[in-house]
Amino acid sequence: MRLKIYSLLLLIFTTSFVNAQNRIQNLEKAFNNLLNDEQAKHAIVSLCVLDANTGKTLYAKNEQIGLATASTLKTITAATAFSILGKDFQFQTTLAYSGTITTDGTLKGNLIIIGSGDPTLGSWRYQNKENTVLSTWVVAIKSAGIKKIAGTIIGDDRIFGTQTTPEGWVWQDIGNYYGAGTSGLAWRENQFDIHLRPGNSTTDEVKVVKTVPATPYVQIVNELKTGASGTGDRSYAFLPPYSNVAYLRGSWGMGIAKTGISVALPDPAFDCAYRLQDTLKRLGISTSQQATTARLMTLNNQVIPSVTQKISTISSPSLSEITYWFLKKSINLYGESLLKTIALKSGKVGTTSKGAETEINFWADKGVDKTALNIIDGSGLSPGDRITTSAMASILFQVQKENWFPDYYKALPEYNGMKIKSGTINEVSAFAGYHTDAAGNKYVVVININNYSGNSINKKLFKVLDELK
Repeated sequence: MRLKIYSLLLLIFTTSFVNAQNRIQNLEKAFNNLLNDEQAKHAIVSLCVLDANTGKTLYAKNEQIGLATASTLKTITAATAFSILGKDFQFQTTLAYSGTITTDGTLKGNLIIIGSGDPTLGSWRYQNKENTVLSTWVVAIKSAGIKKIAGTIIGDDRIFGTQTTPEGWVWQDIGNYYGAGTSGLAWRENQFDIHLRPGNSTTDEVKVVKTVPATPYVQIVNELKTGASGTGDRSYAFLPPYSNVAYLRGSWGMGIAKTGISVALPDPAFDCAYRLQDTLKRLGISTSQQATTARLMTLNNQVIPSVTQKISTISSPSLSEITYWFLKKSINLYGESLLKTIALKSGKVGTTSKGAETEINFWADKGVDKTALNIIDGSGLSPGDRITTSAMASILFQVQKENWFPDYYKALPEYNGMKIKSGTINEVSAFAGYHTDAAGNKYVVVININNYSGNSINKKLFKVLDELK
């Protein structure tokens, strides 16, 4: 009987081993087919597959070559944020006033909105939506006895400094919603919408219908052309940080189903203060001066007043909730805000470069080759990021033991039947994450191709990954 049991176990083990060997051989064959594909003729392709239980490398090719990551970098940013900030971390935005309130309810001073870098303030994705935040502030202002403001409303955006976008971002991206930079006082995910209407022919101009919300302080220069039917959205907004002039360029196709495009707010802190001032005005609470920001006051050599009294504090969702949308919807703003917050939490100034430095050093201390992590930003939007698939796979393997890993794993999107984060920028496509096959074997997977040609490369990447199913 013992011999029979032993023989059965040996057979099971041998079968499992052979199947595993065949799987890796098939993976190698599929990867080589990709290398020989015409679309990869001038490309660099890298693959790293680890046993998720042991960390053993099952198959790797070009895994030590640093490649542009696109949004797969977000897996590292999220892991670092969880590690340094903690899954329950929350940003705090404070409403306060300077000066004094007279007996007739006149604030002889200013309202000050003190930002902490919260990228979710006023976002439609959470409880603290724009109208909810404004209503909360109105209640706090009325509760403080303020009926009139003999001053202004100041958006205090100082915590992240004045550089909103990382060095190395592409000019074509910066004015669009996905290229929205950070702000110490972020607002409505630092974007607004421009509604458009195509003409009846390609010789007609595209009409700018309206902005949502109304943004009268931004001048829109419309250079959009009506595109042929089926060409869709080929429009870009060129709107630098802190500018008040937006150029719309490209085309807007006839028959398009979308109402318009989303554009980056040039100065989120100003827009936040402007919206509060506008809301108070409609409720009969006037201010004597136009809304402003701490940055603008510094620029004009004005002294930023000291806070007399705090009257409201709004907490952001937890980091776990933020990360869910960060990875699921690949929100670049979140990555940049988290990277700067990581720097602040580590006792450094809240800049992109200090955040990247902190992130690199954090993983280097955990055994990841420092030279394999050339990190420029937190989102992967910069084409200058260079990370090896080996380094990314190592980080993905290590985080599995952390108590926050279930929240991290839950936030990963699902592509091709796998829990993997995608990444796409010009001629770059990548995927990074985890997969469990039908037999229960677990893998860490990172695949990346740079400088490919043509379209629909993802189907060919998935064909390689399918060998792990």
